[in-house]
Amino acid sequence: MDEIINRVAQSALVSFNLEDLKHPGERVVYDIKDNLFHGLILREKDFRDFIKTHDWSQYDGKNVAIVCSADAIVPTWAYMLLASKLQGHAHRYVFGNLDALEQELFHEAIAAVDAEEYRDAKVVVKGCGQDPVPTYAYVAIMQKLLPVAASVMYGEPCSTVPLYKRPKA
Repeated sequence: MDEIINRVAQSALVSFNLEDLKHPGERVVYDIKDNLFHGLILREKDFRDFIKTHDWSQYDGKNVAIVCSADAIVPTWAYMLLASKLQGHAHRYVFGNLDALEQELFHEAIAAVDAEEYRDAKVVVKGCGQDPVPTYAYVAIMQKLLPVAASVMYGEPCSTVPLYKRPKA
């Protein structure tokens, strides 16, 4: 009988799964529209009173996207004041929607990747996983891997799309 050989397992391919970088913390939106007087303007005194009395501990460990969904002019200092209160509670906070928050979380995680671990490796960036990964993360990991990897592919080790191969010197 012919023995079945798993060539994928024997290959020198190194898998990189961006899903592993996804921060597990809850994502929440803080909409400043709830602080607007008649949904139109931000009154400084009312806002400062709210800031003093609000329970900021409810954001402990969470990832917060700060937005204003109302068509109103909100002074920049109001967002800065919110940030000062989220500091020390939220894991990460950004001005923008949940997509901007997710991009920042992946940016932070990819920045922490030690590219040297992939020096001269044939890397397969895994695709089609369980959790959605923003396209931004795929582009950012390419930027991190290109200077060190011998080659970069996309997909699964058994079926890859070649993306980059270092030119021979």
